[in-house]
Amino acid sequence: MSDSILTTKDLRKSYGDFEAVKGISFSVLRGEIFSLLGPNGAGKTTTISMLSCLLEPSGGTAVIDNHTIPQESTQVRQVIGIVPQEIALYEELTARQNLTFWGHMYDMGGKALKTRIDEVLEQVNLTDRADDKVKSFSGGMKRRINIAAGLLHKPQLLFMDEPTVGIDPQSRRRILDMVKELRDQGMTVLYTTHYMEEAEELSDRVGIIDNGKLIALGTQDELKKLVGKQETLRLHFGEGHQANGDATLFTQIDGVLTTTAVNDQLVLSVNQATAVLPGVVAQASSLGLQIRSIDIEEPNLEAVFLHLTGRGLRDG
Repeated sequence: MSDSILTTKDLRKSYGDFEAVKGISFSVLRGEIFSLLGPNGAGKTTTISMLSCLLEPSGGTAVIDNHTIPQESTQVRQVIGIVPQEIALYEELTARQNLTFWGHMYDMGGKALKTRIDEVLEQVNLTDRADDKVKSFSGGMKRRINIAAGLLHKPQLLFMDEPTVGIDPQSRRRILDMVKELRDQGMTVLYTTHYMEEAEELSDRVGIIDNGKLIALGTQDELKKLVGKQETLRLHFGEGHQANGDATLFTQIDGVLTTTAVNDQLVLSVNQATAVLPGVVAQASSLGLQIRSIDIEEPNLEAVFLHLTGRGLRDG
């Protein structure tokens, strides 16, 4: 991973007065998995759409394999593969017919395309369903065919935009394992997600994006150092108990740094969790909040996001 296959500088996208992406700059190294981690609406899909030549940037620059976007979009499309968040398949066609269609879009054909379709079907573990109509597939199987389509032309750089949204745990596991296998085979992957666990498992480096801005960038160890030795206390309350209006009261406890309420949970960033725990439990009791369980977590990417923004990744 000695050089960059993708570099953006001050990349921006506006729709009228609304700025969806606000001048982000980052590089992706050859052979790595680089994750853009952020909540829904942070600007991840807009960024991928610009890099895929589907949207023209409002400003800034992006270079992929020494080709500039959007001026050299034809050359860029030869380098990249795209796995969009929305499934791009024809329900009435079989898996093989869908892949044949997308192969033709890449100017592939003949025996070479048939051989490549067999290869990607095996890669996504769907050879036995190759001639079944896509409408009979589960959500996870459709996602895997979606990935197969993006791999057909053997891209150097694969964009994967939230590829596990709305699927069952088994299919999710298969997709995550597949992403790591692609990296091991030398492919570069730019992966977007709002699932902290996915970014932690997959990523060589992570860019944290929020409200259209890249607010942190680095290896996981580098990002976790932003939190220091802070730990996270996660309080799970009984049904019907929410701490939305009471969250700030917990900051009165010595050692509690920040608090955020997420549904029936209260997430506290603290110094020395065991030391502050008695005070936290007493405060919850005084507020009439019934604690069902408490988790103590070491610094992770969720804690980094909380530290930087004051709220959780999935806190709408």
